[in-house]
Amino acid sequence: MLALAPAAAAEGVLPCRAAGLAISSYPAKNDRLDESRSAGMSTGQHVGIAGTGHYVPKRVVPNSYFEDFVETSDAWIQQRTGIKERRFAAEGENTSDMCIEAGRMALERAGIGPDELDLIVVGTVSPDQFLPACAPLVQAALGASKASAFDVNAACTGFITALSVGDSLIRSGRGKNVLVIGAETLSRFIDLQDRGSCILFGDGAGAAVLKAQGPGEPREILRISLGSDGTGYEFIQMEGGGSRKPTSGDTVEAREHAIRVKGRDVYRFAVTTMARTVGEMLEGHDADELGLLVPHQVNARIIDAAAEKLGISAEKIMVNIDRYGNTSAASVPIALSEAESQGRLEEGKLIVMCAFGAGLNWGGALVRW
Repeated sequence: MLALAPAAAAEGVLPCRAAGLAISSYPAKNDRLDESRSAGMSTGQHVGIAGTGHYVPKRVVPNSYFEDFVETSDAWIQQRTGIKERRFAAEGENTSDMCIEAGRMALERAGIGPDELDLIVVGTVSPDQFLPACAPLVQAALGASKASAFDVNAACTGFITALSVGDSLIRSGRGKNVLVIGAETLSRFIDLQDRGSCILFGDGAGAAVLKAQGPGEPREILRISLGSDGTGYEFIQMEGGGSRKPTSGDTVEAREHAIRVKGRDVYRFAVTTMARTVGEMLEGHDADELGLLVPHQVNARIIDAAAEKLGISAEKIMVNIDRYGNTSAASVPIALSEAESQGRLEEGKLIVMCAFGAGLNWGGALVRW
């Protein structure tokens, strides 16, 4: 069983679950074959990650950029967030463009052609436009003529949500290959007068190709969990532009089309939720089975605090927030793809992905690489 740090055990981080909707796809098993059978019990079909990919814009924005807009400094930002720089999309470069690049990389690594895809799901809160969705643009550009395509809006949990949708489609027997993407262009939704939030966000995209496979094959998805707690709806939000507050001179003047973050509330939620979700994913497994934790890159302090609760060492955690900032739905898939590029995904080991953010939403996934 996973060995908990004393603080985690004392606070009941495992195996309890927070309030709100939570969906656990499959029960944990110690034995790999038994776990695989549980995972594919509905149709006998199993799902694996055939390839990953990512893309980040070329423009590097250092912390010093924000000194011209708000009272801040490089040292202040690094101390509170762990961020040194982030990427901003170039003029004319949109969310769909980044999705396409990340998707192409994932397909190439997977050895699967666009015409073999059955579905494309994009997790994003910053699509090119709000009607229609971003995914059909990706479908057309890739030439995935047989694939359905749509978006999901689950903020920072967008990729895990898209992963769950793709996983479910394949397990149901309604498809064999699914491209799931998390992508954001958040630089166009920040308020450069809001010191607490404008420094946090960056742009980018990450992708994974899911495929039907046999039991016990490498890279198998063993478990996915999703959860929500709408009582924290106002912790992270962009008020203007929807049906409740349609775009008007008043909403623009009030700067309601930018992301607002209640930092202290988010910190408490994120530390607790990350620790609980990771613990839920690893329940029933030995600590030495964990190869790598790939968390949402929300804040280095949050990642460190949650890891301490769980007793997970730094070398088993993928961190790139120092270079990219918080890319919301793109965060986890970018980190996963970079981990693969760096050779940090060891065959036979467990890989845990977790994310949490606006909604409030959270999610986790367990993969036997």
